[in-house]
Amino acid sequence: MKIAIIGAGAWGTALAASFGRSSEVALFSANSELVLSIKQERENKRYLPGVMLPDSVQVTESLVDALRPVSGIVLAVPTRGLRSAIKACQEQNWDQAPYLVTCKGFEVGSGLLPFQVVEEMSPKVQYGILSGPSFAKDVGARKPTIVSLASPEESSVGLFSDLLLRGDIRTYFNNDLIGVSVGGAGKNVIAIAAGMSDALGLGASALAGLVTRGLSEISKVGIALGAKPQTFMGLSGMGDLALTCFSDLSRNRRLGYALGRGKSVEEAEKALGQVAEGIHAAHEIKSLAARFEVDVPITSAITRILSDQISPNDVAKELFARAPKSEI
Repeated sequence: MKIAIIGAGAWGTALAASFGRSSEVALFSANSELVLSIKQERENKRYLPGVMLPDSVQVTESLVDALRPVSGIVLAVPTRGLRSAIKACQEQNWDQAPYLVTCKGFEVGSGLLPFQVVEEMSPKVQYGILSGPSFAKDVGARKPTIVSLASPEESSVGLFSDLLLRGDIRTYFNNDLIGVSVGGAGKNVIAIAAGMSDALGLGASALAGLVTRGLSEISKVGIALGAKPQTFMGLSGMGDLALTCFSDLSRNRRLGYALGRGKSVEEAEKALGQVAEGIHAAHEIKSLAARFEVDVPITSAITRILSDQISPNDVAKELFARAPKSEI
């Protein structure tokens, strides 16, 4: 059995190490320098230092070689690169094998969620969406991780579920694709707010309240789109939100912390050196909330900060001064 992983960032590398313990893996990147470095070191020192790849993982810059032939394809690319990654696989006549999609957020321009991009481009392909509280660093280090695998049918993710379990990752199936996807996108927005809260020194109590109300916002938008309410109490809702808001490994939390310390969005992004999906997700969720007449004060506040309309400190005062209302 062979698994192709498209994208050699932190997640692609972590999953290559995990799948490589029980299967042959081809890890693809178009970056020739990165490929050479990983081949020589057997380690991705740029994106996931400290995780050694097993001999079963072959690293290549040839998509033809990576896809010759495979039992499954992992699309470990940012949301903005998902469509082009699928197209590249189709051009090699490899859109029959099941996909495992690891990105979270909304596609820029179309506003589509990752599963909607897959269904638009490859309507007949079997696929799964990997979500839930999971950092690449933990997966690469073989630390116990529990995730959600979302798909229209449980049989579509059987191959990936089995391989993940062999790599110390427990999976739970969920057919609520909208709920899982909105949860994965929305948590990045609230993580930006969480980072700002800590940068401003607002304390643990404020942070807990912020995260709780943030979950309420995500849930309301998701339910308006057709998601199941209980999904937001699960791994891809509360679980992923807690991890992203409370850990400094979170890119979006670190971005928010930098903004809270007075950096501009451009300065914060540059210092981060990676994609922070929460920036685009904030604007998409605000737009969806307006369409369905859902109140999302935290998300709206984040979009104003990202647009340089207000400072994090003034937003904190503004949110706290809002008139009392019913919690539920």
